[in-house]
Amino acid sequence: MARTLSQFTITPDGNGDYVLSLEDDDGETLDFTASYEQLGLIVESIEELLDSDEEEILGVDDDADELTPED
Repeated sequence: MARTLSQFTITPDGNGDYVLSLEDDDGETLDFTASYEQLGLIVESIEELLDSDEEEILGVDDDADELTPED
């Protein structure tokens, strides 16, 4: 069963990498060392997923941003 994410932090480790800390709602924390490139890939993956779900979840209408000429 998947745990629920409570909070997270990303901090430089002083050696050119970052520590990604994920805490669940029970207070258990997992720490991962990640490179700049790995964090970039995580960001890209999250953006792609959120963009694909945006219309359904937020009710965004792509046509709503289009300007229509005034009569």
